[in-house]
Amino acid sequence: MQEIKKAFDLYPMSGVTTNPTIISKEKRNFIDILKEIRNEIDEDKMLHVQVISQKAEEIVKEAEYLKELIGGNIYIKISVIPEGIKAIKILKKKGINITATDIFTAEQALMAAIAGAQFVAPYVNRIDNISGNGVDVVVQIIQLFKAHNISAKVLAVSFKNVQQVHQVALAGGQSVTVNAEVMDKLLSHPLTDSSVEQFISDWESVYGKGKYTYDVSHIEINN
Repeated sequence: MQEIKKAFDLYPMSGVTTNPTIISKEKRNFIDILKEIRNEIDEDKMLHVQVISQKAEEIVKEAEYLKELIGGNIYIKISVIPEGIKAIKILKKKGINITATDIFTAEQALMAAIAGAQFVAPYVNRIDNISGNGVDVVVQIIQLFKAHNISAKVLAVSFKNVQQVHQVALAGGQSVTVNAEVMDKLLSHPLTDSSVEQFISDWESVYGKGKYTYDVSHIEINN
């Protein structure tokens, strides 16, 4: 929760993406965790929550339960298995937002989007780890959506470095989910740090340590 608080305090965040593995590491009540996240990020921010069921009817039941209990701008994450696609079709008619997940090919993303998913979540680094190219899959998804005039968006997930995020952004991916380490590194650069240090050193040599712009308007400088 501290990482979420930090991210929303510092960065331009659209929402939070959860998955069963991340949630289970907390070893406490699942719904309590989701409610805490919702309270922290406000009602209008997206909260992507994954269901566990593998049968369409149960997926729909879980989705309706989570929508009712958590509320706000919630997206139900559904795996792109056949029963998941069936559930996406049903939930689309019920007006429940869907993020199709566990995507490893452009065809899976296309199928889910046509069924009614608003977001598709390709696993960039996991694709790389099986000798694929996660960024290329994102590119293919975007091309297919444009070719078929599909409004669904790419929410790319599974990143290990800034370069992957950079390439997905260049490809036109609309959203990414990253961990705290990658998030911080998106802004990190040694030349930025050295520039800030130099500016502060030059300023303090004249105006004094700990003085800010609003402190020095009345200070006279001896030349």
